[in-house]
Parts: sequence; C-alpha cells; structure tokens
Amino acid sequence: MSDVQASFERLEQSINDNTEKATSANAIFTFELTGDDGGVYTVDLRNGASAPFVSVGPDDNANVTITMTASDWTGILGGSVNPMQAFMMGKIKVKGDMGLAMKLQNILALAK
Repeated sequence: MSDVQASFERLEQSINDNTEKATSANAIFTFELTGDDGGVYTVDLRNGASAPFVSVGPDDNANVTITMTASDWTGILGGSVNPMQAFMMGKIKVKGDMGLAMKLQNILALAK
C-alpha cells in the first residue's frame, strides 16, 4: 500500500472518529496528487454525509479541487511541509472556493 493510500485511509478513520467536526466544512474536496504514488481522491465532508467519506476518483460536484504532488501531500500530513508556504510557492493549486480550502487545514490536522 502506498503512503498516499494509507494517508487517505487514516483520514477516513479520523473523519469517522470526528464526524461532526469534520463535516462542519460542509463541502466536497477533490485532491489531484501528481507524481509517484499519485492519484485522485475525493473527500465528502457535507453535513449529513456518512461513511465512506473518502473515495478514489474525482467528483463533478466538488466545491474545491486541490492539486499538488503526492510527496507534498504526505509532507503536509507528516508535518515536514507547511501548506500555506507551499501554496504561496505555487506548489499547491486550488480551484474553487478558497474559504473552504482554508477550513481544510483543520480537517487534515485530524489525520496527523
């Protein structure tokens, strides 16, 4: 199993453990991870959503699509990459509602 796949499994478990807090974002996020171990994952954090919260593949209804390398993704979750700094350096691209993307930082903290 890849580090990316494992990270999304941890995120799924964290959302299950903290459903009310996680779904407070009330949005669907798609992650397009490039490079080795990359892939496309969707995280459904809408109010009233139920497991599974994480799925493989894009969602046409995503409120936010975030693109980055798989290594930056695992670095963010591992604490070696600062997401705000990576965004400012152009390593993270956000398409959609920037306000929702900012809420995501709190959700990702659940999976660390």
